[in-house]
Amino acid sequence: MYTIREFAKMFHTTEHTLRYYTDIGLLPCQRDAGNRRVFDEDSANWMKGITYLKSCGTPIKDIKRYCDLCRLEESRENLLERYRIILKQHEQAHQKLAEAKATAEYMDYKLKHYEEILEGIIPDDMNPGRWHR
Repeated sequence: MYTIREFAKMFHTTEHTLRYYTDIGLLPCQRDAGNRRVFDEDSANWMKGITYLKSCGTPIKDIKRYCDLCRLEESRENLLERYRIILKQHEQAHQKLAEAKATAEYMDYKLKHYEEILEGIIPDDMNPGRWHR
């Protein structure tokens, strides 16, 4: 079992966020003898899924819908709706990946360019004041 402070550290989030998630029924937790929230491995699995969906840009209401569907009795309709949610987030994750890759490639180019300037291989052509001369 993890305290709310330990759990927040594990997932790089705030205690306030965890309280909100448990209050809206997004994240399961238990209560100890002092009525404090405590989290177990099941909670950690749910939080991992929530964290990944959030990182795709999924709104909390959509994450809540997905989690609610996961808790319902399994049916073909339920499974298809969960699949559609994950498919959409899969597409968004790959779009973010492509954007991150393009950004990294540009930064690689800029880094090499500055290294060549610093080594005296090429002149400093990055000064905007020189563009208008």
